[in-house]
Amino acid sequence: MQNNLSQPQPLLLKMLGEIEDYAILFLDQHGCVSSWNKGAEMIKGYTAEEMLGMDFRLFYTEEARVNKIPDHLLEEAVLNGKAHHRGWRIKKNGEQFWAHVTITTVYDDENEVIGFSKFTRDLTDKLNSEKALKEYARVLEFRNKELEQFVYIASHDLQEPLLTVKNFTGLLKKEYGEQFDENGALYLDYIAESAEKMKHLIKGVLDYARLGTHEPKELLDCNDLMAALQQEFAEETDLFHLEVDYDNLPRVPAYEKALKQLFRHLFSNALKFRKKEGILKIQVTASYAEQHWNFEFSDNGIGIEERYKEKIFLIFQRLNSKEEYVGHGIGLSHCKKIVELHGGEIFVKSTPNEGSTFCFSLKNDR
Repeated sequence: MQNNLSQPQPLLLKMLGEIEDYAILFLDQHGCVSSWNKGAEMIKGYTAEEMLGMDFRLFYTEEARVNKIPDHLLEEAVLNGKAHHRGWRIKKNGEQFWAHVTITTVYDDENEVIGFSKFTRDLTDKLNSEKALKEYARVLEFRNKELEQFVYIASHDLQEPLLTVKNFTGLLKKEYGEQFDENGALYLDYIAESAEKMKHLIKGVLDYARLGTHEPKELLDCNDLMAALQQEFAEETDLFHLEVDYDNLPRVPAYEKALKQLFRHLFSNALKFRKKEGILKIQVTASYAEQHWNFEFSDNGIGIEERYKEKIFLIFQRLNSKEEYVGHGIGLSHCKKIVELHGGEIFVKSTPNEGSTFCFSLKNDR
């Protein structure tokens, strides 16, 4: 690294000269280059021999030079001791790069300005990454709004003909029911049952699409959620001799409606898939690690086979016949989306006939 300024020490100059991530150069009081390191050569494309004595304004775009940006930066550095700037700069080959520049005033022993040090970092890749990320976020937001609108319209438009089918099926049974033979009555029952199922499926899709939207996060006490669930399912608790064990659960930042749905789905899921004999036991525990609250929601129910452990979180997936267990295969898909909305993951550990443990994490972003 060559030097025309007297104050930097030779060892320091040698160290700076070897740095490749930053363009480091010294300017005289007029802005002419007096030293040039390897980083400057790599970033700007000029060799030290080409640049010594050249005006540093050469690196700026024509627009910046017309607006006297380089001169204003030197003036600011003299006034404040240092100046920062981000903007486009020009390489030797004419390409532009996005630079972060720091210009620091250099003084002599009598506190007179004798030049400037100039550090330049090429942030083009970072700028492009930020632009790509912002564009991705913009497109994702647009797609989400588009999907939400589509689901709402589709659900609304499907509800109308479905309601018509349901109403006229009821009228047929009421006004002409006696005229139907056994098969005719059976067919009407199938139509009514299918219409009712479709109503629940449409509602499930709409609820799934709306999860986490237009709702601020709050600090929620999970002990209160469990206590509320015990009250809600008090009748089932007495009927099935349910034992619920939880203690010292955390307060977590969450979307209130969504988190209540998550706990309710897991609680009702344990009730639904209990064993026909014995006492149903539910245990909920939580621990903290790596900025996440990690929950385990356990039961001693019928359990899940290994091959179904991923499938159960897909929407409209059922593992059991509707004659054995009521439902539409929506609840656990809701659980998965709710957990992911909270920056976590969910999976299940289970042994058939011994029970299941749903493990999920919620990010603690406060």
